[in-house]
Amino acid sequence: MKTAEIAQRYLDYFEKNGHVIVPSASLVTDDPALLFTVAGMVPFIPYLSGDVPAPYKRAADVQKCLRTLDIEEVGHTPRHGTFFQMLGNWSFGDYFKEGAIRFAWELLTTPDAEGGLGFDPKDLWVTVYEDDDEAHDLWLTLTNLPEERIQRLGKDTNYWSTGLPGPAGPCSEIFFDRGPAYGVDGGPATDDDRYVEIWNLVFMQYEITNVQSKYDFDIAGELPNKNIDTGMGLERVAFIKQGVDNMYETDQVRPVLDKAVELSGRTYGAVHEDDVRFRVVADHVRSSLMLLSDGVTPSNDGRGYILRRLMRRAIRSMRLLGVDGPTFKDLFAASRDAMKDAYPIVVEDYARIEQYALAEEATFLRTLAAGEVLLDDSVADAKATGRPTIGGPEAFLLHDTYGFPIDLTLEIAEEAGLTVDRAAFDELMLEQRTRAKADARARKRQLADTSVYRDLRAQGETIFTGFTDLETESSILGILVDGVSVDRATSGQIAEVILAETALYAESGGQVADKGVIVGPGFELEVLDVQRPVAGLISHTVEVTTGEVGVGQPATTVVDAVNRRAAQQAHSATHLVHAALRDTLGKTATQAGSLNRAGYLRFDFSWGQALSDSTKSEIEEIANNAVRDNLEVTTRVLALDEAKALGAQALFGEKYGEVVRMVDIGGPWSRELCGGTHVAASAQIGLINLVGESSVGASNRRVEALVGLDAFRSLAAERALVSQLTSTLKTPREQLPARIAELTASLKAAEKKIAAFEAKALGDRAPQLAGAATAVGNFRVVAENAGVAASGDDVRTLALQVRDRLGTDPAVVAIGAEVGGRPVVIVATNDAARSAGAKAGVLAKAAAGILGGGGGGRDDVAQGGGADASALTAALAGITAALEAV
Repeated sequence: MKTAEIAQRYLDYFEKNGHVIVPSASLVTDDPALLFTVAGMVPFIPYLSGDVPAPYKRAADVQKCLRTLDIEEVGHTPRHGTFFQMLGNWSFGDYFKEGAIRFAWELLTTPDAEGGLGFDPKDLWVTVYEDDDEAHDLWLTLTNLPEERIQRLGKDTNYWSTGLPGPAGPCSEIFFDRGPAYGVDGGPATDDDRYVEIWNLVFMQYEITNVQSKYDFDIAGELPNKNIDTGMGLERVAFIKQGVDNMYETDQVRPVLDKAVELSGRTYGAVHEDDVRFRVVADHVRSSLMLLSDGVTPSNDGRGYILRRLMRRAIRSMRLLGVDGPTFKDLFAASRDAMKDAYPIVVEDYARIEQYALAEEATFLRTLAAGEVLLDDSVADAKATGRPTIGGPEAFLLHDTYGFPIDLTLEIAEEAGLTVDRAAFDELMLEQRTRAKADARARKRQLADTSVYRDLRAQGETIFTGFTDLETESSILGILVDGVSVDRATSGQIAEVILAETALYAESGGQVADKGVIVGPGFELEVLDVQRPVAGLISHTVEVTTGEVGVGQPATTVVDAVNRRAAQQAHSATHLVHAALRDTLGKTATQAGSLNRAGYLRFDFSWGQALSDSTKSEIEEIANNAVRDNLEVTTRVLALDEAKALGAQALFGEKYGEVVRMVDIGGPWSRELCGGTHVAASAQIGLINLVGESSVGASNRRVEALVGLDAFRSLAAERALVSQLTSTLKTPREQLPARIAELTASLKAAEKKIAAFEAKALGDRAPQLAGAATAVGNFRVVAENAGVAASGDDVRTLALQVRDRLGTDPAVVAIGAEVGGRPVVIVATNDAARSAGAKAGVLAKAAAGILGGGGGGRDDVAQGGGADASALTAALAGITAALEAV
């Protein structure tokens, strides 16, 4: 049974049993505590917690999930994957334990031919929470399971909570027994891989408080509405139903594994280490494909870092399988073809996905090449000094700074007959992880408790009137101060205010929040920010500037019309720039983030190279031609599928419901799903002035533009500057580039002559300095501050000239100078001095320490530097003192 068929049977069954089928949410979650959707319940958290009323009593879905907590287990066990799909059925105050158990058992044990999943009851085991007699008895009465196959387990496995105050409850898990060939007898309590958990039924029935840990808390009482949250692992069911040993061999994953086998020339099933690597490649390539399809791009932090890590682990595994060259073109295509039936987006958007994948692979292959050079130096140094080991800090530097995998470091070191101080490396890794976890915990502690909005959201959605009105009369529903609900706020306080209606736009979709005021009888509130803390609720952060505001009072929201108009200009201009980019560069140049505020727009898009001046001019001209043509701006509210069928761009990072708002500028030329505010016609934008284009990471570019009056003022300032230059240089405007180039060339020629003169003057001092050499211990020494020099090379030349004049006796020359405002010391030694123990690199490093910097080099000539030029005399004296001790 194919994976997609299992998913469809699941949805068909629950739809037949009165459940609303909900589309999968993105892997990128709105939850600020999470980077990704790590479990099927994440999109439903607002409904399960009661913060937002559920729009349905029963629901079912197939949710995309990504979890990297157990990434080191990938490939080693039959069930650990980073990307997985969770089948879930949900009840919000409707059916409870009996319904959940009955549905699960019926679907699992109904024969294939009758639309079920066809599991034999004799292969199924069940666990319940040790104190949950109700669930235990229901399993006995609703199924034909014998008592011995219903096991009671503790909180660590059979009790669900978030680890925070709120909803919690016991759970019941269903396991499939793979048979004696896979492990010991005894059921799930043995914690053996023989028993595969396929379905978890969470009975969310309690409110918990005084939470000390995930398993240490107090039960405050029962929830007013008991919920059901279930999750069945699609990949786990698939590998059982398809008769294979693990999830990597199922129909959605195996094609990538097979392609890796083909590219490597090795055999799957022959060597355990190779098998693990094949599975890692299959899993990580699929995960990367799905992350890219949801708009995540490789970067050095956050979600992008996780994606980059997955892709680089796949590249590393292919390398350990003997493939040094690029493989992603073939591997990603294989994954696309395996996943396209379940997720058509991977085909529709494949050109962009492939662009990012190939760029990241090329970058990392260059990183590996550079890392190997550094590692070769470490190997050579270890051998030269007789050390059998490469230090842990060196290996960590390669890993942390250069992205060079520790596995490759170990492999290359072993080939050279060396070992790596793995204990020191692991200690440094542990310190880094500890810091990261501490940062994550601190960030989690800083998150607002959204339960404070629960009662306010229960009163209904905040109605936004700002598409048509700049003023709206309403009433104060709630006031929060420091996250606590209060009855009133007084002059000088900062508070959050919730109203039934508002004309003020809440920040979203790249458009910043409106400015404005909220006024009422005897009070005035300055609006500092407007946000949506939970779905459907708009919160205004305000400063009470006059009087006192209380819950229940009438209030009028007043939008700053000038600021709103300028923000609308910028937002509409962003749509025009997006369309112009796609016209110029092609459909793969898709938006990857934006910021729109009054007079300014910033637009990120997927592209792998800098734009030429002519391309930037073309984009700017297309956008401004659209302004000139006064294109009509229209909005429509329609079904998401209908909007996509009309070609509307659904932008990455945005979340869309079943009904969406589509904004057209000039009909289909610019057609995007957008909840922001816009001008009525493109001429109202005024002017778009592209002022910047830069890189924001691999395969991502950013354009910046000024809009409307800000664009005009910028161009006016440039006009004034050009006018000043034409007057000062007495040159017509059209001849300015040539005149400035002429002056620049003359300046460079003059600087070159001056540098040559200064270098000659410095070199002329060599005889004098050599003649002034003094005896220090066994050495003839010149330690001189030469003053100001044009370059470090001039100082080096002088030091070498002086050394050459000192003959064959042991001689050390140290010349200091100030170069570009910073101190430089060059140390040169002759053969006799080095034989006597004077090493230029050691002496330069000592001098640099006094200068507040670093240095070193070869034994014959070396350089040191720092930040404190006033310490040059002391640094040179330090070299003399060091020679006295040799």
